[in-house]
Amino acid sequence: MLTSATIDDTARACLDLHQRRERYRPLDPALRAGGIEDAYRIQDALHRLMQEAGRGAIAGFKVALTSKAMQQLTGVDQPAAGAIFSTVVVPSPARIRPAAHHHLGVEFEVAVRLGADLPASGGPWTRASVADRVAACMPAFELIEDGHADYTTLDAFTLVAQNTWNAGVVLGSPVAAWRRVDLENAVTRAWVNDAPAGQGKTGDALGHPLEAVAWVANLLNRRGRMLVNGMIVMTGSSITTRFPEPGDRVRFAIDGLGEIDLEAEG
Repeated sequence: MLTSATIDDTARACLDLHQRRERYRPLDPALRAGGIEDAYRIQDALHRLMQEAGRGAIAGFKVALTSKAMQQLTGVDQPAAGAIFSTVVVPSPARIRPAAHHHLGVEFEVAVRLGADLPASGGPWTRASVADRVAACMPAFELIEDGHADYTTLDAFTLVAQNTWNAGVVLGSPVAAWRRVDLENAVTRAWVNDAPAGQGKTGDALGHPLEAVAWVANLLNRRGRMLVNGMIVMTGSSITTRFPEPGDRVRFAIDGLGEIDLEAEG
């Protein structure tokens, strides 16, 4: 296990790399030898630094690398969680400047808004047990900054330590009657400048979006934390990441949940 001083120093180095827009590179093997729990300790420290820098309160969590498409893209074979901050949660339609980000990517997801807390006393959480605590589901873009990474060098430890690259989310209109939607098989479709840019289904992410909610709830509970009422959970992308250029318009639709769009500004 890494010392508290090493945890804090590594978190500061991760933030500095991001602020200087240096290309992504894996953390030192000596740091990674400590295991994934140390990566989440670094992420906790990074969250504190990001809040001090004005990122806002934690508005929810994301679960990354939940679909085979995303795991194949990144070469990482397990999910990873990261925080979403309040200042970067915006409604659709959205205008986003790629130049303001360190290589902006867009992912295509179901966002879940919680209507109640998910404490450890209710766990271990399952798809069925979280359902009664879901207030709404909606289509969403996750914005990521991958730092021009060489995806052949990715590892779960570094992704977790760096908050899984979250740069914000764009949310569609919430659907309170989400139970009427088949969230295993609802078709997802993406377009860039009205040209088809991918298709999947909502179950491509861990089999069902609520599996992702249960996964992150249990992860947080094991670490003495929890998802709380009103938080958003981004449940993973069903379509491979796209990297918009200025002038591009990106659209995303989920059968039964609606459509959202994003314009990349110059």
